[in-house]
Amino acid sequence: MQELSFLALWLTGGAAEASRLPLALLLVFGTAKLLAELFERLGQPGIVGEILAGVILGPSLLGWIAPNELLKTLADLGVMFLLFRVGLEVKPSELMKLGGTATVVAMAGVMVPFAFGWLILAAWGAPRIEAFFLGAAMVATSIGITAQVLAAKGLLRQRSSQIILAAAVIDDVLGLLVLALVSSMARGSVNLLEIGMTALVAVLFVVFIAKWGTRAVGRVVPRMQASLRVAEGEFSLALILLFALSLAAIWIGIAAIVGAFLAGMALAEGVGQRVRDLSHGATELLVPFFLAGIGLHVDLRAFQTPSIISLAVVVLVAAVVSKFIGCGLAAWPLGRADAIRIGVGMVPRGEVGMVVAQIGLALGVIPQSVYSVVVLMAVATTLIAPPLLKLAYRGIESAEAAEDGLRLG
Repeated sequence: MQELSFLALWLTGGAAEASRLPLALLLVFGTAKLLAELFERLGQPGIVGEILAGVILGPSLLGWIAPNELLKTLADLGVMFLLFRVGLEVKPSELMKLGGTATVVAMAGVMVPFAFGWLILAAWGAPRIEAFFLGAAMVATSIGITAQVLAAKGLLRQRSSQIILAAAVIDDVLGLLVLALVSSMARGSVNLLEIGMTALVAVLFVVFIAKWGTRAVGRVVPRMQASLRVAEGEFSLALILLFALSLAAIWIGIAAIVGAFLAGMALAEGVGQRVRDLSHGATELLVPFFLAGIGLHVDLRAFQTPSIISLAVVVLVAAVVSKFIGCGLAAWPLGRADAIRIGVGMVPRGEVGMVVAQIGLALGVIPQSVYSVVVLMAVATTLIAPPLLKLAYRGIESAEAAEDGLRLG
């Protein structure tokens, strides 16, 4: 673990080395939860505080923690458990009914931001492949961020929420295909057959699990659980399915979080409350590392020239407007309120946008300055989305709170 020497100066030898892991976990988890509590008391989503914890601890301000493999692993686990828990609250039958609308929303959420990103860098005078990579980074939607906000507010069963979730899953598949195409162009060879086969297999995988997964799991899991003697057998089976479908999703060429979400959805109607409670506990432990990890990647020292600052502002505004307009207009037949909620819910780019930027940097097709702009865009849209979602769902939250009060009364 890097950059903790200021707190370990008084330790020597093995004590200093042994202290690095618990110290890093304490700093990240403790700061994230402290700021989450502060933001909740201020009437803002706690998720904003958890992301800002990473910004404060990272290279932009204090420089106490640097992104590393351990924190990345915890973050990856955190977002997998988050999407698994969200999937447990979503009924596949209800989600499939909204599949057509979600597909239209997702396609608009890919085409409009890609066009915006490409046009911005093309107008900036950047090479064509560099412009394509910015477009690919703006295509992404971080399902984990919106899902966390909606889950925390108990809004996952709303029609607009379910369309957001379904559209974000489809968006993930489409976005990764766009990334594959742009990466192939950067390497100088485009294999359309391979990309087409990946798209076909990915679509079949998602549709098969969403449509028939619940039925299959509903038959298999109770029988296996009845024969198990280990403690928390049902939860153990749920975790096996979570990791298996996450692995399958990666092999197919899509994100592990899509497999995690599908695993939760397949179990939604067949597992007891105990599995939900244990999943919630694991999520509460790991998600702060995912959220703070997003903030850790911000390095404001890269923005030292007016031209880069101007580019960052233009890209950020375009990132918000393109998703909001593209997805919102696609959902307009559902009514103005739902269209606004869906447009806002598709705004955050989160970790997905940063992955695209990292690939572009590794391939040598985008400079460090554009990489920094994309990372700032990914983090800023992630910070902007939760307060906007709170406003967009304000009426529904008030109604649900009143209903809860009547039931308790």
